[in-house]
Amino acid sequence: MNRTERLYLIDQLIHQHGVVTREELLQELEISWATLKRDMAYLRDRLNAPIVFDRDRGGYAFDRSGAGPQYELPGLWFNSQEILALLTMHRLLEELDTGGLLGPQVAPLMARLNGMLDSSAGSAQEVIKRVRVIPAQNRPVATKWFEVAGSALVQRRRLDLAYFTRGRNERGRREVSPQRLVHYRNAWYLDAWCHRTGSLRVFALDAFEDARMIDRKARNVSQAELDRELGAGYGIYRGKALRWAVLRFSPEAARWVRAEVWHPKQESRMLEDGRYELKLPYAGTPELEMDILRHGEQVEVVSPESLRRKIGQRHAAAAARYGGD
Repeated sequence: MNRTERLYLIDQLIHQHGVVTREELLQELEISWATLKRDMAYLRDRLNAPIVFDRDRGGYAFDRSGAGPQYELPGLWFNSQEILALLTMHRLLEELDTGGLLGPQVAPLMARLNGMLDSSAGSAQEVIKRVRVIPAQNRPVATKWFEVAGSALVQRRRLDLAYFTRGRNERGRREVSPQRLVHYRNAWYLDAWCHRTGSLRVFALDAFEDARMIDRKARNVSQAELDRELGAGYGIYRGKALRWAVLRFSPEAARWVRAEVWHPKQESRMLEDGRYELKLPYAGTPELEMDILRHGEQVEVVSPESLRRKIGQRHAAAAARYGGD
């Protein structure tokens, strides 16, 4: 039994019986007198529990005088392993370094979780020190844009958004109804209903140039429709007008690629000559093209012909830049 569970049980026993002797507590909790003293001190000093030793009745009871700060045990309880897992997850978020978006809000919770650990479980900090994530090519987001998008999302209000569309090198304003935040490949995106185009769109938070929540009720789109419209294709360039790409990797590349999940609905098979065939759905090609190109000569686009031709043209352009034939 960890300390959190013991604190809860001490509170429960005193509430049930009114008075509980030291011997009853030691027997029920299966701990030493020294541990019980530490638990009582924690309840009194950290959680403001009005526990007193009633000499007349020979046990611990709650002081019913009403003096002192209000006492209430926290509503969430975790064992040591669960707390360590939460702290480790927080460390992962810190290492991702997405612009310090969650740190100020999460830090007080992390401090409380640290305090809930037994002193014997000091391995929490050791575990956290030994978890490392190395972010690559991340696109930090200004905290104010994350906060305004998150607030509009939770409060179901619209955003007035000034946005830079990189693909067209254009700036413009639009009114959107936020639907969900997505973290993908070290970048944050907002799935939203665009009232200018009358359709669902994906907006990169790092491309926000101005954003403010406006007092208009957001249009709600069901999760099922979001998934149909935006969740089926490859990567963040999604849509329901899907095509299927068939890629074949060399035996050398196959050793790595066959362990990767490029898309939840991908289909794959090993060929007799050691090559690996991967089939996956896509709507827009930018990310798919980049992922194919990073494998260089180790991958061939079998179909569709339009994608095969585009990858061929890009390889030819790269070869020309380096003086190739």
